[in-house]
Amino acid sequence: MTFIQASVFKARCLALMDDIARSGESLVITKNGKPVAELKPYQPPRAQTLLGLTATHGEILGDIIAPVALDWDALN
Repeated sequence: MTFIQASVFKARCLALMDDIARSGESLVITKNGKPVAELKPYQPPRAQTLLGLTATHGEILGDIIAPVALDWDALN
């Protein structure tokens, strides 16, 4: 993580943005020696589907296609 003064960032903004996109490193912008902002490469959000959220949390046991050997009554 690199620190840079706001005045330097203002003068070199576009070039710094290109550097960050290329290197993948974050840049902390300071004002009067104190961090005020962080510039980091854009990462699109991951697609979250119901199947994707539970993909690693389940386990199939037995034959899921075979008929169920259980008599049941839908009215009770």
